[in-house]
Amino acid sequence: MAGTDYDSEIKQLTATMRTIEQVLDIDQMQRDIADLGEQVAAPDLWDDQANATRVTGKLSGLQGQVDRFRALHDRIDDLAVLAELAAEEADAETLAEADAELEKVKKAVEGLEVRTLLNGEYDAREALVSLRAGAGGVDAADFTETLMRMYTRWAEQHGYPVEVYETSYAEEAGLKSATFAIHAPYAYGTLSVEAGTHRLVRISPFDNQGRRQTSFAAVEVVPVLEQTDEIDVPDEEIRVDVYRSGGPGGQSVNTTDSAVRLTHIPTGTVVSCQNEKSQLQNKASAMVVLKAKLLALKKAEEKAHLDGLRGDVQASWGDQMRNYVLNPYQIVKDLRTGFESGNPSSVFDGDLDGFLEAGIRWRRGGENAEAN
Repeated sequence: MAGTDYDSEIKQLTATMRTIEQVLDIDQMQRDIADLGEQVAAPDLWDDQANATRVTGKLSGLQGQVDRFRALHDRIDDLAVLAELAAEEADAETLAEADAELEKVKKAVEGLEVRTLLNGEYDAREALVSLRAGAGGVDAADFTETLMRMYTRWAEQHGYPVEVYETSYAEEAGLKSATFAIHAPYAYGTLSVEAGTHRLVRISPFDNQGRRQTSFAAVEVVPVLEQTDEIDVPDEEIRVDVYRSGGPGGQSVNTTDSAVRLTHIPTGTVVSCQNEKSQLQNKASAMVVLKAKLLALKKAEEKAHLDGLRGDVQASWGDQMRNYVLNPYQIVKDLRTGFESGNPSSVFDGDLDGFLEAGIRWRRGGENAEAN
């Protein structure tokens, strides 16, 4: 990048950071962090474990965002010093270092700028993610388990707590379904672009003839409810089924009939929870998930775009939004945005930020087109 105008580049980056600071309202974030810090310090915090998880998750998420903003601001200041030093010394090695750092900082600022696009009605909420194996038999179940690991690893890398509500294991391998919450501010807005059908192509490890197999999994993302949300679910509209929790290989998670399945009769919405120790705890957790899904359904129907919040996911041929190809070549490609990675292993290990940022920009572009 010979002849780079560092003064102009740094001024532009600084101006963008000012805009980001205003949109994110960093000052309010810091006040929220102070308030949450007081709640975390309360001696009775963990008397209510669900609330404690939400509070600590929100604090971790907000602190992470503020730290990311400050660190990036410091990098821009350091870049200005590095560029000045390179110009004074006319040193080719220092200039090359400054050029490389400028590109990295510009990419980081673009990534942070994406966060300002999350201004939808529920974007600031935590996320409930549901996975379901689709066409493809045991490979689809194995793929579903891989996707669950992918999302939980992504959350762990960002310091976001994950709370698993339900994991329904397939008979041979993998998962038939799973539901989990990611407790972080803007988790819904960020992950909502993952909703849809995901397609895997690989040599099946379950095929003794070593043939290539295509399998599918459905991803649904809905926002976690808050106390201000109005969603009334009469008892007579819910069927409650109790069953024994099951683990991989037919092992019991516990020895009592504590797992709970709730069916909302009018809509046919079904949720399950089996990861708590008691039937009452599982029922309470299942109600959290059910109400979140019903709220998403209600709002989506009001706006006449069900796919926007919940997604009409069939998990089969013709409606996939992302391909994960491991054979005959290796690539992960989003069919909506065109964003791709040649390192599927890294993606499966939680390297999703590029896909998420591209998805958020793509969604915003579609919203702007509709508005015009």
